Amino acid sequence: MEKKIISINELTGEEILCIIHTAVDIKKNPEKYSTRLHDKTLLLLFQKTSTRTRIAFELGMKKLGGRTIVMDWQRSNFAISPISYEARYVGSMVDIVLARLLKNEDIVELARTAGVPVINGCCNLFHPSQVLADLMTVFEKKGGFDTRLTYIGIQNNVANSLFYACMKVGLPLIFVTPLEDTVPDDFAGIAKDSHIFQETLDLDYAASNSEFLYTDTWINMEEFNQRKKGPEQQKKIERMLAYQINRSLIQDRDVYVLHDMPVHPGLEIDDYSITCDKSLIFIQAENRIYSGQALLLHLLDAV
Repeated sequence: MEKKIISINELTGEEILCIIHTAVDIKKNPEKYSTRLHDKTLLLLFQKTSTRTRIAFELGMKKLGGRTIVMDWQRSNFAISPISYEARYVGSMVDIVLARLLKNEDIVELARTAGVPVINGCCNLFHPSQVLADLMTVFEKKGGFDTRLTYIGIQNNVANSLFYACMKVGLPLIFVTPLEDTVPDDFAGIAKDSHIFQETLDLDYAASNSEFLYTDTWINMEEFNQRKKGPEQQKKIERMLAYQINRSLIQDRDVYVLHDMPVHPGLEIDDYSITCDKSLIFIQAENRIYSGQALLLHLLDAV
């Protein structure tokens, strides 16, 4: 069976740590890896918009000596044909696929039929490549995972992947999630049995007991430009404003700020928290390329 990363659960804790160690080494010694994938081709298939995922994987693959093909789902025959047949063809042409799709079931079908490794570049349920960069950023700052991280916001695809990743590597995690977007079926059972996971709506408690505060958008990117037109979106924003990462929350605390980007100042975070010296947001974004490269090497057995 071909390797795939639909959820971070396709990786063991040991594999996640190996990928992070490789990513850190790539960042320090890029020349060591510059020809590792010289005969390999990566297809980047986008149904969702992308900045960091596209740059990280397109540039990252090229810096490993490989080739990339970028394809827009809506301008390809994926939009008009069964996924399984298009995936079968694609898998005969390329060595690995990263797909950024709207629905988890579509990425599952793509991975089932492509015959080559497939990376979930983001779907409604998971964003595994993002959390590898998140954990890498924590690892770089602390030298390990002897710390505590709080996720503040709506439980979404990033939060789900962060939860599973932290459980895998033993990173204590607090969720401050007043609202839920998507929740995996096994989340409640794993959360209940975990001794390193907490849920609370007490933001002051969570911030006072963590070294890293992480937030994400409250509005899905597909709906963001329509947020002012929908009363449900406005209700969501009003509910969440008390859970914003801002100057008053962080300025007197010894904490680092994380955000997977794109940021929305005035909603989940303020400008101070994005640009202050406590922010690791742009380091975290840069780390997408190194963690992405390490994942490519892992899936193509080229570490």
